Amino acid sequence: MPPSSLHRGVATIQNYLKTLGDQAGVYRMLNAAGEVLYVGKAKALKKRVVSYTRPEALTNRIQRMIAETVAMEFITTHTEHEALLLESNLIKDLKPRYNVLLKDDKAFPYILIATDHKFPQILKHRGKKTREGHYFGPFAAVQAVYATLDALQKTFLLRPCSDSYFNARTRPCLQYQIKRCSAPCVEKITQADYATLVKQAKSFLEGKGGQLQEELATKMNEASEAQEYERAALYRDRIKALSHIQAKQDVNIAMLEEVDVVAAHSQASKTCVQVFFFRGGRNYGNKAYYLDHDSETPLNEIVESFLSQFYTEAPCPTAILLNVEIAAKELLEEAFSQKTGHTVVLETPQRGAKKAVVDHAFKNAQEALTRKLVESASTEKNLAAVQKLFGLDKIPERIEVYDNSHIQGQFAVGAMIVAGREGFIKNAYRKFTIQNRQEAMGERREENLTTPAPLLPPPAFKGGDDYGMMREVFTRRFSRALKENTVQNRREVGGDGREDGAATFAPHLPPPALPDLVLIDGGAGQLSTVMAVMAELGLAHIPLVGIAKGVDRNAGRERFFLPNKQPYTLPPNDPVLFYLQRLRDEVHRFAITTHRAKRSKAITQNTLDEVTGIGAARKKALLQHFGSAKAVKGAALQDLENVRGISKAIARKIYEHFRG
Repeated sequence: MPPSSLHRGVATIQNYLKTLGDQAGVYRMLNAAGEVLYVGKAKALKKRVVSYTRPEALTNRIQRMIAETVAMEFITTHTEHEALLLESNLIKDLKPRYNVLLKDDKAFPYILIATDHKFPQILKHRGKKTREGHYFGPFAAVQAVYATLDALQKTFLLRPCSDSYFNARTRPCLQYQIKRCSAPCVEKITQADYATLVKQAKSFLEGKGGQLQEELATKMNEASEAQEYERAALYRDRIKALSHIQAKQDVNIAMLEEVDVVAAHSQASKTCVQVFFFRGGRNYGNKAYYLDHDSETPLNEIVESFLSQFYTEAPCPTAILLNVEIAAKELLEEAFSQKTGHTVVLETPQRGAKKAVVDHAFKNAQEALTRKLVESASTEKNLAAVQKLFGLDKIPERIEVYDNSHIQGQFAVGAMIVAGREGFIKNAYRKFTIQNRQEAMGERREENLTTPAPLLPPPAFKGGDDYGMMREVFTRRFSRALKENTVQNRREVGGDGREDGAATFAPHLPPPALPDLVLIDGGAGQLSTVMAVMAELGLAHIPLVGIAKGVDRNAGRERFFLPNKQPYTLPPNDPVLFYLQRLRDEVHRFAITTHRAKRSKAITQNTLDEVTGIGAARKKALLQHFGSAKAVKGAALQDLENVRGISKAIARKIYEHFRG
């Protein structure tokens, strides 16, 4: 194996690392002939792929594979379990030469409720489905089966023992003592009651958990009202255990028996079409197709043209799910039906599980196209174009991009992403929780600290004020940068023999981690706000650019705002526009993700915790009486007063708290 081939393979893999994230997924390594050399799965794609860039630590076989690699393909999944399922399907189909671990064709494990006995057994099953019973799966890993069985036993108390062990029992075993079995072997439960438990377990594994939880909650309340607290506690524990039983597996969806999922995404006069193939309710993998076209061509026309060409040779399934509506839907359905001899339906789902699958395919199309665009235009070339576009003194090595996200001022966050010569610098990303502090504006200096401009406190503003939020984010970010600069300069110039050792600001030393260019997601208003903050902090020399969404908020019509210049737009096919759009989209994604996480955390908190004077006992009484915190929030004053342990004064406090 020539060293040059190995180095070339390593360089190929390193190029993909710039755009890979830490999502779970599946990767494929291809040779010059387009053959798949290897299919692997990873909990974090980037961490897994980076290991191939250190061939000295790998075996000779893997080094030979790297030397043959000229391209890689990636599929992101929601979880590692899904990646494992998809990896196995692809290995069975593609039979890559360098795969070893999963070539044994071992079947996926299932959960079996065997019905060949009057007291059905619950157990793990792998292999042919010859035993009479109900099968649930497949599961991605045997560990998931064991975890599910453990939860099922705790919840439904079904027996895990074999028939021979069952028939030999004369007294309850340990499983009964630790409340993991109802002991039907010694008639601790009737056959009818056991059949009810089996029915409930089967119903839950079929996806009817919500209905089952409602039934158990009703029985729990009935037992509690009858003061049968031990039985009520049993129902409570069963309800609690239900949420831990079944892992989410969006890769394999039972309703997709014979379906192709076609999702397209356009950008930069190029479209990526991702086709996912589902057969027998299983995902048999995907393939990306890249189409060149005029930038004015609508996406639905691109998809129509692709479908008519693709299914000329490819086998056509009974249904094709699309992410866009197409005008020639009926025409294509008729043509495909005549070609295949069976009815073919084209569908653009708007909700439900099918919509989730289409969204997943669309996400993969977006990511694949982004990687393709990054590969086709070097980052260095883009940065040079940015320098020329904005008249910068040098090629920017650090670009910071800012955006805010909130819902009418609630759960407001600011986001900063950083990009440079190596792409996105994710360890430099920062998020800001908007504090909304009503502080007086004015000069504030740190004790024994001299700066060329006042370090400003976060300003006062009302919730939902985008300008105020932007002002707070920039004040906090660059005030801190100036503090760090002064501390650094204290270390570098403070020990120069002066008796007082006082710190001074050294303008000849550059501030640490200050950007060469700042991009703001916004127009003239946001730009003016940021300009004022930077001027007050003595950082007016840092170039600022506002990027406002274009007419109808369409990509490609963005307007650029620079200080003391008229706003302008770029041609829709300008490569530097695509680069700036990617920066803007990345900060938008980061801001939205941060906002949603903050919102979700707030939603899961119990609103009763916010009411002063409500401790554990009163909260329990309220929840038992009304059933939920939401019901307490909407309760009338008289209803609150009727709760045992809640005085009129406390009831009034709760009532007024939720009504402002």
